[in-house]
Amino acid sequence: MPRLIVLNGPPGAGKSTLARRYADDHALALNLDIDVIRAQIGGWREDSTAAGLLAREIAAAAVSTHLASGHDVVVPQFVARPEFLERLERLAAQARFHEIVLLPDKQEALRRFAERTRSAAERAHLEAHEMAGGPEGLAASYDRLVAVLANRPNAVVLPTVPDDVEGTYRDFLASLG
Repeated sequence: MPRLIVLNGPPGAGKSTLARRYADDHALALNLDIDVIRAQIGGWREDSTAAGLLAREIAAAAVSTHLASGHDVVVPQFVARPEFLERLERLAAQARFHEIVLLPDKQEALRRFAERTRSAAERAHLEAHEMAGGPEGLAASYDRLVAVLANRPNAVVLPTVPDDVEGTYRDFLASLG
């Protein structure tokens, strides 16, 4: 039975790294990065809300198609509102659904965000900074995520340790059972 794995958490927590690693280690698994889809929509910066909603629609269709083919899907996405999580969970009716949240403490999340923005090796990191509304926006989104988790009893929260990708990946795999 295929898996739908939602890797949630603030920017810089390691979602993209773990999703890429999982797809590399599991044949035909799809690393479905919604931010990449959004960036492929023309003029997305002029109406980022509409582009983000459209990217989620495209992602939902891809999730359905890929799961129906019998293969795993990993969605690395910072989701601080429950509606999209609930939709993904419904899409996984014929799959195993895993909601994993990579959650450094708030100050560490803000530090990683600032560091990643400063070093900005990838354009997506600068875009994440813009989309989050800077440190203040990220802090508010972090608080919303923590509030959402209070109503998501099946979500597995994994604290992250800076610079321990291997340990985090082992914990992530173990959380999948």
